[in-house]
Amino acid sequence: MNFDLTSEQQMIRKTMREFADEVVAPGAIERDRTKAFPKEIFKQLADMGMMGLPFEEEYGGAGADTTSFAIVTEELSRACASTGITYSAHISLGGAPLHLFGTKEQKEKYLTPICTGESFGAFGLTEPNAGSDAGGTETQAKEDGRDFVINGSKVYITNASYAKHLALTAITDIKDGKKEISAIIVPTNAEGFTVLDRYEKMGLNASNTTELILENVRVPQENLLGKKGNGFRQFLVTLDGGRIGIAAMAVGIAQAAFERALSYSKERKQFGQTLSSFQVTQFKLADMAMKIELARNMVYKASWLKDEGKPFTKEAAMAKLYASEIAMEIADQAIQIHGGYGYMKEYEVERYMRDAKLLEIGEGTSEVQRMVIARQIGC
Repeated sequence: MNFDLTSEQQMIRKTMREFADEVVAPGAIERDRTKAFPKEIFKQLADMGMMGLPFEEEYGGAGADTTSFAIVTEELSRACASTGITYSAHISLGGAPLHLFGTKEQKEKYLTPICTGESFGAFGLTEPNAGSDAGGTETQAKEDGRDFVINGSKVYITNASYAKHLALTAITDIKDGKKEISAIIVPTNAEGFTVLDRYEKMGLNASNTTELILENVRVPQENLLGKKGNGFRQFLVTLDGGRIGIAAMAVGIAQAAFERALSYSKERKQFGQTLSSFQVTQFKLADMAMKIELARNMVYKASWLKDEGKPFTKEAAMAKLYASEIAMEIADQAIQIHGGYGYMKEYEVERYMRDAKLLEIGEGTSEVQRMVIARQIGC
């Protein structure tokens, strides 16, 4: 068993740490305040070959592994979680379904622009009454000649304002009262397709979160992604990979909060001593470091299993669950160590908590992760 990163992974971490510190972090507070989407950052990431990192070179990707993707996501999230979630969703939700289930022609047409950064990746799953429960899906795609005509809506969709196309789930048939769910690729400039960017969020303010309205949107049946009726299974596989991205994000946020707390504790004095000299502070920081190390290794294990072609559903759920919960806990403790200053926006630690909260909700709540794990262990 070797816990060392490969030379390529080490290079990616070094490159992304420098990029995140020099390019991403400096504007993070302002982007959070103004809700400005970081398009220029992603242009630079595209120039660096990061936008299609884990996908094949023939489609414009870099052919890297899942651990490398997790490293990039962690480093971006350490500097700015809005940038991290944009990147993670672009790869794991936007690009991954096309990579996993698309035909060669679909990959050439739709995956390539995602890899080159010409289009952002997005995935239309969640609806007003359907999230982890795909059975609640109400969006319908009815066959009409050689086309699908799609009607419905999607909510909380990341990156859609900047995507030229996306895969979404829809009911393509109902048999014996059971909904047949399929995945369909839809251009965002199709007639009747509307993207609404109007959410006021608690955190991750510089990321793009949208509502989609589809009114008689017509797409050719050749845009069916994978087999008809396999949309539910495909969505489960996609979410398994997406949970690795969410877990990596959580590690990045936790790492940032820990670093801020450690640095502040060495500078701030109380009763003539630095905070870091008090055992109560030392114990808090020691627990933070331990939990981050454990979460990061859980991310790496799930990533390794995925790349080895082995089952990783349980490990991805565990990593997502644990990392998201410790990110909230560590952000809370970082605020506590900062005292009153931690409550102020200029000290950033309050942003870590606001950003971290979504990670306990998105791509399956903590409760859903526990349900997934319970099934996997035979309950």
